[in-house]
Amino acid sequence: MTDPKQPVQTPYALMGASEELVRRLVRTFYTHMAAAEPELAALHRLDERGKIAEVTQERFFLFLMEWLGGPAHYSPQFGHPRLRMRHAHVPINEKMRDAWVRCMKHAMDEVGVTGDVRKFLDARFLEVADFLRNNA
Repeated sequence: MTDPKQPVQTPYALMGASEELVRRLVRTFYTHMAAAEPELAALHRLDERGKIAEVTQERFFLFLMEWLGGPAHYSPQFGHPRLRMRHAHVPINEKMRDAWVRCMKHAMDEVGVTGDVRKFLDARFLEVADFLRNNA
């Protein structure tokens, strides 16, 4: 049982409470996705150059920062994440789930997310990605 007097250590806090680190994580995630997982990248909103749109990356940054336990900038702008509803129009099968997880693992490797927080996030990201599957 946890001590209620002790502050909860969020992943955001354990990663150094750095918005810049989360921004680098997101940037690395999408850069790797575009280079290594083109089928997955094609499922995202693309800009006029065929690149994953900045607005998509910024929205994910705001979501991820809040989801990790950082400042809540996503919910005031967009409301509850409702991940399944927001992804319902996207065909997510095991292949796309695994591609997403590979991109996030690569990004965490690149920005140096390690130790217990990494183990926790590896498990949580896989759970969430699997939860979003909507196609065999």
